[in-house]
Amino acid sequence: MLDRILIATDGSEKAAAAIDHGLDLAETFGAEVHVIYVVETKASYILSIGASEEGLEEYRQYGEGIVGEVVDRAEERGLDGVGVVESGKVAQQILEYVETAEIDTVVMAERGRGTLEKYLGSNVEKVVQLCPQPVTVIRS
Repeated sequence: MLDRILIATDGSEKAAAAIDHGLDLAETFGAEVHVIYVVETKASYILSIGASEEGLEEYRQYGEGIVGEVVDRAEERGLDGVGVVESGKVAQQILEYVETAEIDTVVMAERGRGTLEKYLGSNVEKVVQLCPQPVTVIRS
């Protein structure tokens, strides 16, 4: 039984398919929908461009908007929704949230908007390898 489903999103077009699938899955099981957006502050490319606090706050506000939209969509389907915006390393924040919120399964897109994944390693791959719960990866 799935009681809590986590949908990880970066707001990209590719993540839209994962959001749709996650909401459909939650509706099927009557599960609570959790949505996470991570403001990546620890990546080497963020450190190299010297993102300001103001710039990171813009990313946080963007994430809050994305998360809010998905929670609204869940509630329109009669589901409970919880949205969170975290900061740090994407995979690490997702894995920590899975544990603290007692998530039953994770849904995420195979690749987000980042083009550096081929150099830095895929967040999806890290989550799939390290997550103690099932992870559904949606191909766009």
